[in-house]
Amino acid sequence: MISTAAPSAADVLRLSAAQVDGPLRSAVGQLPAPLCLGAGFHFGFWDAAGGPITAAQGKMVRPAFAFAAARAVNGGAVNDTALRAGVAVELVHNFSLVHDDVMDQDRTRRGRPTVWVQFGVPCAILVGDGLLALASQVLTQEGDVGAAAMCAELNSVVVDLCLGQQQDMSFEETLLVSPESYLEMAAGKTSALLAGSCVLGAMAGGGTQRQVSALRRFGHHVGLAFQLVDDVLGIFGDPAVTGKPAGADLLRYKKSMPVLAAMQAGCAASDELTELYRTQAITEARLARAVGLVERAGGRTWTQTEAERQYRLALDCLEEIGGDARAEAELAALANLMINRNR
Repeated sequence: MISTAAPSAADVLRLSAAQVDGPLRSAVGQLPAPLCLGAGFHFGFWDAAGGPITAAQGKMVRPAFAFAAARAVNGGAVNDTALRAGVAVELVHNFSLVHDDVMDQDRTRRGRPTVWVQFGVPCAILVGDGLLALASQVLTQEGDVGAAAMCAELNSVVVDLCLGQQQDMSFEETLLVSPESYLEMAAGKTSALLAGSCVLGAMAGGGTQRQVSALRRFGHHVGLAFQLVDDVLGIFGDPAVTGKPAGADLLRYKKSMPVLAAMQAGCAASDELTELYRTQAITEARLARAVGLVERAGGRTWTQTEAERQYRLALDCLEEIGGDARAEAELAALANLMINRNR
């Protein structure tokens, strides 16, 4: 059984953020000056002129999973190889964010201008490319045993992530998307990097093939649960907490899981919601009705139920590791945080 004698998820995240901050800053500092400026601006290390600032930064979720996975398989402290793995997955995550902001034309992130808004689209693309290349460099520059295999794993994750993003964009041109197709997309766009973080941590910690496989599946299921909860919050989240208006995803005609499940429910609410999407007739005045249609057609309930199922599958995978109980409990706490959140 998984031990519950572990710090809270918030404590785990704080510790991982403290561990990765210095190495992450050092890695970004290896980039050539123009790319370094844009990357550090994105991370909140400094302003557009390079002056140091105190700004909201990411929660370092993926390094936290990598570090806990490493400890789960070896029972010891986070070694240097695992630390580099944590830096690498955070760099890849932020590569995807910088490029996503360009593709989605999002103008702000964490309360500050996005890189493309501050420095232009070409610079943002190159900054993202630089972060991606830097991730592989971080993994391999110290010549760790198994570094090539870890780099190959990371590159495979990036391909899956890019495919998932492409599939998500293609959904914008398709009216009806099956829940199965959506989960396949989310497995790449969201789950791949979380699963890869667990795998790289396990590899860095010297895990067995069985442990690596179990942690890969654990991260996969946690990632799907995370995406499904995110989808629910995108429609039904409290604006005071999420910072977005209720039903924000509907105004963008986003085909998130609650919408897709509602459209396939085969009821009057399904038909009306599908027609609103087909004609792009959701306005501010009709938004509350559209939210209600998703609710009445069962889209919210279906998605929440599936998120809980994915969460339980993730916990089942942890039982297969047979490693350090405290680290496994940290992974369970992080998984719980992913599904029980309000923003």
